[in-house]
Amino acid sequence: MPFGVAGRVRPRALVFLALCAVAGCSGGGVFRQYEYEEELYLAVDGSVTANVNASVAALVALRGVDLDPDPRARIDREQVRALFQGPGARATISLARRDRRRFVHASVRAESVEALSKLAPFAWSTYTFDRGGDPFRFRQVVGPPSGVQRDGVQWTGGEIVAFRLHLPSEIVFHNAPSRQVARGNILEWEQPLAERRAGRPVEIEVHLERESILYTTLLLFGSTIVAAAASLLLAVWWIARRGAHT
Repeated sequence: MPFGVAGRVRPRALVFLALCAVAGCSGGGVFRQYEYEEELYLAVDGSVTANVNASVAALVALRGVDLDPDPRARIDREQVRALFQGPGARATISLARRDRRRFVHASVRAESVEALSKLAPFAWSTYTFDRGGDPFRFRQVVGPPSGVQRDGVQWTGGEIVAFRLHLPSEIVFHNAPSRQVARGNILEWEQPLAERRAGRPVEIEVHLERESILYTTLLLFGSTIVAAAASLLLAVWWIARRGAHT
């Protein structure tokens, strides 16, 4: 192959390989794309930030949200915000497009994780966070969906639903299918959209330490500083005492 042609082909090949690495080429990839994902950022005091990232079609099919899944339809942001808000819970909403479809990104701050089940988008789950013992015990059971299939929505069969937990302290036990804890104390449960629509339950259970990782880190950091200061004072005292006897 002439050098000039090779010079033109190689950059294109590198770009193609890079795109494959990002997109996954096989549909899996490093960066998974979910039709519906729910993330809980749990605090040791029981408060929580819940993020939902989902296509409008998935919200309609799974949660019965009264929105038009047509990607050309106008979405009322305040209508969506009202769905995710309630007593003790405030929401922020953003909208996006992906693969020619509309997506909703909702972030909900709630005073307690149990309060989430009082909000329509989270009402398919029961949440229990027992902080009376050691370790703490968190349990979530995701029940059947309450949505309906709208005309014109065609699923490929490869859509994935995910439930993710970001935990504040050391994990003692969990039943995540991967049996792995991702960095930052993250656990994940995945389910094909078809199984979620059929109502197959997702059962989540985690046991975690009472004290947060941040608290433990700060305590360790403080102890190190105190120990260093004590060592310095001891060294100064020893030098001063030795000088007095010289």
